[in-house]
Amino acid sequence: MCKWSWKLVKKEFPPLSSAPALPVPAAEETTELPEGQDRLGSSSIMRLGENLSQSTTMAKPIIRDIVNRYRPDLRPFEVIYKDLHQHPELSCQEKRTSAIAAKHIQSLDFSVRQNVGGYGVVGVLRNGSGPSVMLRAEMDALPILEKTNLPYASTVRMVDSDGEEKPVSHACGHDMHVTCLMAASTLLRAASDDWKGTLICIFQPNEERGAGAQAMVDDGLYSKSYAPTPDVVLAQHVVNIRAGYVATREGPSLAGKKVFEVRLHGRGGHGSAPQDCIDPVVLAAYILVRLQGIISRERDPNKMALITCGSIHAGDAPNVIPDEAVLKIDIRAYSHSVLEKTVAAFKRVVAAECEASAVTQQPEIKEIESAPPLASDPTVVRALTENFKTYFGSWTEEMKLDTASDDFPILAPKGVPYAYWNFGSEDHDTWEKAKRNGKLNELPGNHSAFYAPLIEPTLKAGIDAIAIAALTFLNTDDVSSRRNRSQLRENK
Repeated sequence: MCKWSWKLVKKEFPPLSSAPALPVPAAEETTELPEGQDRLGSSSIMRLGENLSQSTTMAKPIIRDIVNRYRPDLRPFEVIYKDLHQHPELSCQEKRTSAIAAKHIQSLDFSVRQNVGGYGVVGVLRNGSGPSVMLRAEMDALPILEKTNLPYASTVRMVDSDGEEKPVSHACGHDMHVTCLMAASTLLRAASDDWKGTLICIFQPNEERGAGAQAMVDDGLYSKSYAPTPDVVLAQHVVNIRAGYVATREGPSLAGKKVFEVRLHGRGGHGSAPQDCIDPVVLAAYILVRLQGIISRERDPNKMALITCGSIHAGDAPNVIPDEAVLKIDIRAYSHSVLEKTVAAFKRVVAAECEASAVTQQPEIKEIESAPPLASDPTVVRALTENFKTYFGSWTEEMKLDTASDDFPILAPKGVPYAYWNFGSEDHDTWEKAKRNGKLNELPGNHSAFYAPLIEPTLKAGIDAIAIAALTFLNTDDVSSRRNRSQLRENK
């Protein structure tokens, strides 16, 4: 039996005194379907297609009413957010965070499986016949020293996978994601009389290193039936647009990436006798310069690709030529084909430069991270956008095409559509001033030591957005029928 008092959960609570009010819902708007192929042709998601049709009519005001009626008191979730912010955990070490999430959804009568693909949590709430909707929040933090000066700033230090102690902070906002999904699960459980279907909540580990989603799938997310195959998979990410705003985008949204560790083998010796050595530092320099030629001379200018070397290490003394150099190379593109072509060119350049330098031992190239390109299903995004506009009104905008990456698409089985959107965290006055001065790029954002999301209205918008998204595809037809019957009785 759930420990929550549903009378308490259903109660209307006043907004926090410090929270700017979210906008009054706007009138309904419609847009033309985008050109191009969507992913909704599979017979396995016909129920979802039916709900997409429903979501363009009566479901809009119903969803708004459900969210406003059942939204829980936000004050306990603000406490949870601050606690998570103060206790960040590195990738693959999310033990405390996952326990908090699991305990919460267990209290809501979800069937819960823990330690999936590491510290992953899978919560399933079966609520009658209808579509299965999966919601994802990632849990891991970053090895970044927080410099926000917030009263709840992190001072945590942890030993990373290389055995080095590092400062840790939630510089990417995953603490906000976890809190929003916990609160949205509370809202949706309280509203369970008003929707039918299956709700799946995923708290994912190890997103920052691009391996958590695959680890959960490999560990039996679907093959061991920890979760039913979803009809749609949904996720959101907090960014430094205006707090309370929600941004959507059809099609390509985030880049795919592959990260490699390259170990170059030279022949060390005294710096005064380079003729007796094969210098891996010079070899690394040649490779790094030549790699940029791939971008400027081999890639179609209309098809984005990036190659970045974010780490290089070779030797310790100025007068010693080392035996080896180690590079870490990050390659990104918006499409699988461009990504694979760029990776092939990268490997060709490394091999050719090693041959030109007469190395006697071949380089070692090891893929250490990856994430697929993220392209949200156009039909799913259109349905979400219409419901977001109904609820958030003018506080909606188009999500910018971003070269960041997320392994989220891996959670969607082949043929299952997915969608990903942003919600804002920046103080409006600060954002407007930066825009006037042409300095929006200087606002602290994700992965910045100074990134400090404004708790309200960010938290409320994130909770409402992911709840609205779930209700867009869950079956709310029964409540529509009840409302219509009630209106008919009143008219009589």
